[in-house]
Amino acid sequence: MLIGFNAPTAGPLSTADNLTKIVVRGEAMGFDYATFSDHVVIPTVIAAEYPYSASGEFPSGTRNERHEQLTEIAWIAAKTTRLRLVTSVMVVPHRPAVLTAKILATIDVLSGGRLTLGIGAGWMREEFEALAAPDFDARGTVTDEYVRAFVELWTKDAPKFDGRHIRFSNIGFEPKPVQKPHPPIWVGGESGPALRRAARIGDAWYPIGTNPQNPLDSLTRLKVQAERLRKMTAEAGRDPKAVGLSLRITVFGETAPAKASDGEHRLFAGPPTLLAADIRALRDVGVGCLDFGFGGSTADEVLSGMQKFRAEVLPLV
Repeated sequence: MLIGFNAPTAGPLSTADNLTKIVVRGEAMGFDYATFSDHVVIPTVIAAEYPYSASGEFPSGTRNERHEQLTEIAWIAAKTTRLRLVTSVMVVPHRPAVLTAKILATIDVLSGGRLTLGIGAGWMREEFEALAAPDFDARGTVTDEYVRAFVELWTKDAPKFDGRHIRFSNIGFEPKPVQKPHPPIWVGGESGPALRRAARIGDAWYPIGTNPQNPLDSLTRLKVQAERLRKMTAEAGRDPKAVGLSLRITVFGETAPAKASDGEHRLFAGPPTLLAADIRALRDVGVGCLDFGFGGSTADEVLSGMQKFRAEVLPLV
């Protein structure tokens, strides 16, 4: 199982010095990958409901200065040698398809094949409008088309595509990504459409467990959804095992609520022994990658939490 951590893209921890310190030392500790979130702009008035809070309000702490995701990943690629770099997640409709495919291929080539593409369709209508992105209400079909276009560009000598939202032909596209056939595609989201997208085009499903509308806060709930994914994958004409399972953990440890909303043990709540037991249980279900958001107001506090996790939890796994 691969274990990752969240790299800051916003706020004081995302300064060049702090960001480098966290990511480089995280790599030295033995973490397998770092994740990078994606917002280009944060509108000052947001009516859209944030999927990962009970109130639907976008956290105020995430509204400060923020880096562009892919630029930050390219910069970090030059600071590291082994760490995988995961878009967590890239909002696919926010950027033009051909240009985005080129940026992603460049990152993969220059990093020596260390990119993992986590994707999502997005949730903030106001951000779509500010970016003059394609119609927010069509974001699902736009996402599917763009990802299919990425794969066409990355894998074909004479790429061409004739879709509703993107068309191209008679172009060259080199260099191709280092990873073959292309960088892994992790499909984020917890809804039915997200599961269907993972079943059709994903290499892994990559949910967050704290979506109140689709909670994955207990082992039973995760097992049910994993089985649902396998069924959808088979219905899409693929091997049910072709789509892996990755999971992003944002709330964990002894300060997390002990019970999930279904009354069972809440995943990753409790002392190191319970966290290790949850990791073992998820590994048995087929989860191959777990990443954690380590809190802290300074880089040293974040790194202390990462070191403690590696020292107290992982040896018990």
